[in-house]
Amino acid sequence: MKVRSLTRMEKYLLAIIAVYSVVVTIANPAFLTFETLLDMVRAASGTLILASGVLVVLISGGIDVSFTAIAIIGGYVSVRLMLSTGINSLLFASAISCLIGLACGLINALIIHCFHLPTLIATLGTSSVFYGVMTTFMGTKGVNASQMPSSMVDFGGCQLFVIPAKSGTTYGLTVFIIPVVIILIVTWFILYRTMLGRGIFALGNSEEAANRAGFNLLNIRLFIYSFMGVVAGIMGIVYVSEVRWVNPIALVGTELSIIASVVIGGAKLSGGEGTIFGTILGVLIIKLLNSTLVFLGLSSSWNDFFIGIILIASVAVTSYQARLKNRRDLIFTE
Repeated sequence: MKVRSLTRMEKYLLAIIAVYSVVVTIANPAFLTFETLLDMVRAASGTLILASGVLVVLISGGIDVSFTAIAIIGGYVSVRLMLSTGINSLLFASAISCLIGLACGLINALIIHCFHLPTLIATLGTSSVFYGVMTTFMGTKGVNASQMPSSMVDFGGCQLFVIPAKSGTTYGLTVFIIPVVIILIVTWFILYRTMLGRGIFALGNSEEAANRAGFNLLNIRLFIYSFMGVVAGIMGIVYVSEVRWVNPIALVGTELSIIASVVIGGAKLSGGEGTIFGTILGVLIIKLLNSTLVFLGLSSSWNDFFIGIILIASVAVTSYQARLKNRRDLIFTE
């Protein structure tokens, strides 16, 4: 199998990560440690899960802002059902959360396809509907750490290996890396090794052209938003297991930063373009900024500033590359 070369955006992002890491290490040598790397893997796990689904949606030319609501609904409802039924099983919680995500995704897809609504408007509306249904029927009472099912607490603290630190504590590689790797591989395979993936790219480039090429747009949309819902359901379980408590308003409002990480990775908001590796790099840059500004002596209030600068630069570079490509192909747009 031929290995593809890095895109220009991926090269830029790798250079930014390398230079930034060197600067932070010079300012504070405590940054460049294996422990810091493993902490970043843990912090980025949930974001990478959601970013995989967001990538598929963006490639198709859509924008979904309901996935964080779906994630917390899946996690919250699963925990409440476990407590009410006495079923202390991580598999049960995962199944419930994924089914909730699947149902919400199907609703999104049907509304978008049948009513021809802009994806942003449609998912913005369904996000409020989904959340309102949860609060109406399940309430908004939080679940603290002492009430959490032991299976989820154990999952949140599970590590693939443990390394003793000089301070007497231990650190290791979180088990969350397993669902992350599986979802990234599945996403890559679907996008680049299946006819469905070709349909997703075709839909993002031109809905009319995709329809004329014989792709079933309804089936493609049903898959796209169902996939987004399922990965959001998985994220809901990972999140509540990691924090070991459930706040029904958690995660809501963080969707824009996750979309930004995928766009920084080279995905076009207009659709038809995006890569798995670029998405990983985009998430890594945001997590680097979130966790390392303290090493530079800066407060966390600088996070949004630097993320905004990188996002604007990323979109500008992507747009400039698209214009150059259009000129080479003699394609001129207004």
